[in-house]
Amino acid sequence: MPSSLAIDGSSLTLHDVVDVARSHREVNLADSARAAMQRSYAWVQKAAQDDQPVYGVNTGFGSLARVRIDPAHSSLLSLNLIRSHAAGVGAVLPVPETRAMMLLRANALAKGVSGCRPLIVDTILAMLNAGVTPMVPSQGSCGSSGDLAPLAHLGLVLAEGDHGRVRVGDQELSAAEGMRRARIPRLHLEAKDGLAITNGAQLTTAIGALALHDAVCLVEAAELAAAMSIEALRGASRAFNASVHQLRPYPGAIATAANLRRLMAGSALIDSLPEKLQDAYSLRCTPQVLGACRDAIRYAVQQIAVELNAATDNPLIILGEDDENKAYSAGMFHGEPVGIPLDVLKIAIAEVANLSERRLYRLTTGSLSQRLPPGLASKDRPQMGMMVPQTTAAALVSENKALGWPASMDSIPTCEDQEDHVAMSTTAARRAATVVANSRRVIAIELLGAVRALQYRLQHEPGIRLGQGTQEGVKRASSVLQNLGPDRTPSEEIEALADWVESGGHCEAISGLERLA
Repeated sequence: MPSSLAIDGSSLTLHDVVDVARSHREVNLADSARAAMQRSYAWVQKAAQDDQPVYGVNTGFGSLARVRIDPAHSSLLSLNLIRSHAAGVGAVLPVPETRAMMLLRANALAKGVSGCRPLIVDTILAMLNAGVTPMVPSQGSCGSSGDLAPLAHLGLVLAEGDHGRVRVGDQELSAAEGMRRARIPRLHLEAKDGLAITNGAQLTTAIGALALHDAVCLVEAAELAAAMSIEALRGASRAFNASVHQLRPYPGAIATAANLRRLMAGSALIDSLPEKLQDAYSLRCTPQVLGACRDAIRYAVQQIAVELNAATDNPLIILGEDDENKAYSAGMFHGEPVGIPLDVLKIAIAEVANLSERRLYRLTTGSLSQRLPPGLASKDRPQMGMMVPQTTAAALVSENKALGWPASMDSIPTCEDQEDHVAMSTTAARRAATVVANSRRVIAIELLGAVRALQYRLQHEPGIRLGQGTQEGVKRASSVLQNLGPDRTPSEEIEALADWVESGGHCEAISGLERLA
């Protein structure tokens, strides 16, 4: 486990998010961030008592921004904001996504431009370190003004009162009981605390960041599966020639072609049919398709890297400005900068699965497979072979297509038309995560078929050599399957290989290749 992570609002990485969300890495607030937060907090405390209107500090919210609030009611204003915005519905988010959301909100506040106390961040981090996870419904956010409803459910746990629920280990508890057991005091909210907790696209980014991490692993596994399938189908290597790809120099295609060459290096099956001049598109065009997906994912990585360390509040407290009013209202909470790249990610990963299923179809179709047994069914016992797993892959690919409509293209006005263009970025993130999960299983099914196909080649052509990387892939994937026992079902095999890919186990078989991130 890495050492404790100190957040400062500026240096959080994708791998940090994964470590905290999934491996429960400990987190604390950097001293520099604490000092910056204290300075902006002091300005807000003074502004709350002044005659000058400051949005959300001594005014109402959204379309009620013209309504002035008595300073004596600033605490109640924050609490009412949290309560009124806790309108999420649907299935409760998985713990890793919620933990990622908490970390990202804490990191945004740590930039010191939100006007809230360091105590808010300290409390969120104490919850992360103690394993106290708010129960946050997954639906109800349009991604503008940020993920209001989901973050409000976090606020219910932070704020004192008889509201909110948490998970602690395998137990579901009231927020009061969960925080009591963890010995974490709940907060009496102050001016702007409610806004500071809820204003930002952190759920969108949390789901998107974890999906993006998984997508990077998935593309690398897809290249391994592709190499194994191409080899099993006695593919032609000229389509992957380095000089060819320099003539259309997309970085992703160059990297994928190079990886395929390395994985298949030394194979006696590749180019074993001299009369075959070229393969079907699903083999020959693998660098073009997976390469385009690589380039799309790289764009999403760049956007998410910015968002991980972004200030997303409204208003922002910028003490360095000459204006007496240091509170700047803008649209930093809008989810579009992450919604669009997550839609791009979704489309790219759907294509990874689409291409994978087409290679799998060739492996399982006798007339297309260069004399592999139909359905990859063995002759020693009656069975359907890979016929039904291929059907499963087709179903998953079809579902991905149904999820493919870009959510970020949609907008429905809210808040009495004050919020007249919204991002729907949270929907984009949730769909992207679903497509990644579906596609991981499609790649697992192709790996299963490719392992069987190459084992068939080895059995019927004694002494045949596999590629340096594909041989290792067969060995390691076979080990995963053998651990399941002799009476395993295809479902169990698919899920085991999908888990292997998700955990990065396939990376040991493809060391030395061009990595995506």
